[in-house]
Amino acid sequence: MNHLENLLKQYKDNKVSLTEVMDELKSLPYKDMDFAKIDHHRALRQGFPEVIFCPGKEKDQIVEILKELKKKNSLVIATRADKETGEYALDKLPQAIYHKRAKIISYGDFPTTKTKNYALVISAGTADLPVAEEALLMLKATGTTAETIFDCGVSGVHRFFDHIDKIMNASAIIVVAGMEGALPSVIGGLASCPVIAVPTSIGYGASFGGIAALLGMLNSCVANVSVVNIDNGFGAAHIASIIIKQSDE
Repeated sequence: MNHLENLLKQYKDNKVSLTEVMDELKSLPYKDMDFAKIDHHRALRQGFPEVIFCPGKEKDQIVEILKELKKKNSLVIATRADKETGEYALDKLPQAIYHKRAKIISYGDFPTTKTKNYALVISAGTADLPVAEEALLMLKATGTTAETIFDCGVSGVHRFFDHIDKIMNASAIIVVAGMEGALPSVIGGLASCPVIAVPTSIGYGASFGGIAALLGMLNSCVANVSVVNIDNGFGAAHIASIIIKQSDE
């Protein structure tokens, strides 16, 4: 979106010709790279560029997609990048950053502007932090103001009592929890805003890799709780960023 805005401003200021603008617009809907079709209009439609999902892609493909997306966007994000993929990307793109805990590669500058209202990211336990960090980084990438409360699961529920004001004043809350997935219901019963529950794959054998938490959250009796898929901090953050921006408006 920034690229298109700059292009139109340059045309308005007579810095580029109409022919140059038209040539550039030809490649904007998408770029066919044979192994991938890059959606350059994603930011225009949804407010944030296409995000790369790393698993299943070859490392050089990820780097080439990062390069292509960066031509049109100030910041590009790749998710679920393991250490080997992150180190490879940094070797090829020295300006990129690998966020190890969140397993995210960021390429470009994070926005400095922030929203008036904020999203709150709550994690039940320290083991849930990688998913919470993924959500937090994505909120940062979208320019969404974010607050956090970490390690306050239901086994020590008194730990978030000191943060009631944060909960009550948030415009969207992301709750990341594994095990039995009870925390979103507790938070949802206190908050007046949408609560986005993120089940994690953290738990003992009968948690079935997060399925127990997922089902527990889906069966919440609290009306303002919605649920994304297991470990999907990215999706939760994208939804929260839209809610925050609309609440600002």
